[in-house]
Amino acid sequence: MKAPRVTLDQWRTLQAVVDHGGFAQAAEALHRSQSSVSYTVGRMQEQLGVPLLRIDGRKAVLTEAGGVLLRRSRQLVKQASQLEDLALHMEQGWEAEVRLVVDAAYPSARLVHALTAFMPQSRGCRVRLREEVLSGVEEVLHEGIADLAISGYNIPGYLGTEMNAVEFVAVAHPDHALHKMNRTLNFQDLESQLQVVIRDSGRQQPRDVGWLGAEQRWTVGSLGTATTFVSSGLGFAWLPRHMISRELREGVLKPLPLDQGGSRHPLFYLYSNKDKPLGPATQILIELLRTFDTTPLSTLEATALTV
Repeated sequence: MKAPRVTLDQWRTLQAVVDHGGFAQAAEALHRSQSSVSYTVGRMQEQLGVPLLRIDGRKAVLTEAGGVLLRRSRQLVKQASQLEDLALHMEQGWEAEVRLVVDAAYPSARLVHALTAFMPQSRGCRVRLREEVLSGVEEVLHEGIADLAISGYNIPGYLGTEMNAVEFVAVAHPDHALHKMNRTLNFQDLESQLQVVIRDSGRQQPRDVGWLGAEQRWTVGSLGTATTFVSSGLGFAWLPRHMISRELREGVLKPLPLDQGGSRHPLFYLYSNKDKPLGPATQILIELLRTFDTTPLSTLEATALTV
């Protein structure tokens, strides 16, 4: 790779001359001599082979080429400064990355608001977000490749922080055979129908949570696919209410009139990697996740619509 001929210090000096209106003013702002500033910019123009400034009266004015290059250089200098800040923060124990694994059933609106609030406090710390289903979250946490995890399971060996429950609703298309019975339904009614279930992303001990032992079962890879299938009249399923609110409003899906179990409310838990000390960025993200978990979902969704 070809080494740059112009240094970041030279670009900073050119910016100072333009921003402060001249060589003398730039020299004062940079705590340097005027001759040093003039030499730096002159040498820079020689190296680039392009005139960057012209003198208009007593003021240094950008040439057309200088204007183009200066605009590009501002982003370059800004990124270099951010890189230096990140190195300083890492030296002080600030993480370069936080790895977060979340059960796909957890409301994404809560995550969006928490991560949006985290950005201005992150000091360059990245977030690597990963979605899993059911026991997949637990496996990722056990493997040590996640710093934080949000799961609908009480994971043995970990002290989780209790979070809000997520409501799952038994639904089917309004024209489904179950709705045409026009009465309260029981589990025996469901056993004769096609049930759509979500594949557990865990590999070691996958679980069939919510399956009733129906004669017909279709297993799909995501909650979104399950919603599409059931909305098209293919079977019934328990789906998170927050994910199907539009389908319920539009009448594409309708809750099943079960005598019991039509609505389930599993609690979710926030876990941290017990084999790794919590860094400052991770602790900030934990507090934000807990804060927005307690905010009513309707409020978060309404806020998202107005942004």
